Amino acid sequence: MSITNKLTYKDSGVNYDRIDYLKRIAQQAGEKTVNNIPTNYKEVMQSRGESAHVVDAGEYYFVSVIEGLGTKSLVGDEMYKLTGKTYYDSLAYDTVAMIVNDLITVGAKPLTLMAYWAAGSSDWFKDKKRADDLVSGWTKASNDSGTVWGGGETPVLSGVIEKDKIDLAGSCFGIINPKVNLCLGEKLNVGDRIILFESSGIHANGLTLARKIADGLPEGYSTKVDGEKTYGELLLTPTIIYAKLIEELLKNTIDMHYMVNITGHGWRKLMRHQKELTYKITDLPPVPKVLQFIVEQGKLDEKEAYGNLNMGAGFAIFVAEKDVAQVLKLAETHNIKAYNAGVVEAGDKKVIIESKSLTFSKESLQVRA
Repeated sequence: MSITNKLTYKDSGVNYDRIDYLKRIAQQAGEKTVNNIPTNYKEVMQSRGESAHVVDAGEYYFVSVIEGLGTKSLVGDEMYKLTGKTYYDSLAYDTVAMIVNDLITVGAKPLTLMAYWAAGSSDWFKDKKRADDLVSGWTKASNDSGTVWGGGETPVLSGVIEKDKIDLAGSCFGIINPKVNLCLGEKLNVGDRIILFESSGIHANGLTLARKIADGLPEGYSTKVDGEKTYGELLLTPTIIYAKLIEELLKNTIDMHYMVNITGHGWRKLMRHQKELTYKITDLPPVPKVLQFIVEQGKLDEKEAYGNLNMGAGFAIFVAEKDVAQVLKLAETHNIKAYNAGVVEAGDKKVIIESKSLTFSKESLQVRA
């Protein structure tokens, strides 16, 4: 089967309009539980709708988040059959990256990490090679994010998950200390520069679309993309963990005005904050080969691509012009490419990608109650 018509993310089975409704009503319901918190603590209400939840603990802030890998493990399973390599070290690393990269958006230092590995059958755990790789990748990601792996849960959910599959997810607890590092967008303003940190590939969003494309390729995941690596190999490139870079930026007193983990909803996430501002992108980072391939093979138009995929930008920070040079310098010391990509302007809430003549209105991103 080959793809003859343009694909959209909805065509692949992911409809954000339906998913985001549940997110919004869950946020509204959650707000009604705030009185359950002990009197010596206080919820930071501005964190609702952000990537991580913040509680004021007096001397510092507590931060928590939960995230999952999604369907990327299905690519790993297919590649295991084709190559004999499990790829579960990379998949574990991806899972931790998704968790930690959300936590750090509010200025938190990750402290403890918990794993949730739910399989469809206890037989999944019989493969010691795969289990060893899963533990190895999770350990490496914990170290690379400066996080203590505290434990986890390995339920068997027969009838909920297919017997030969596993759902990888987890949670993280962090701290903001000193409290001045709290970053919830209050300082976000006209004139701020938009700094984009490179992605390593697809990361862990858009895999449902990527898998649909594989179904239409004559050689599937074994299709060569760059003359050396296959489509499957490139899809399984681990996600970059930005935690230590963000930690160093904060230690060097970079005044973070806002931060965004660019995952689902693509570059629309740049306008996640509630303020009515325009986010103009004037310089684009290079697009990884695997994403170029997905766009070409899926016949995605550019609005669909930039509206759902990271397209070379895995994380964004918003800082004053005076901090740009130091941010770029510190990113280089962490071997992460950074791009002074755009500016925050006065105007309606929207994202403009100037060189592509693309505009995303605020109505296209409805993730907050």
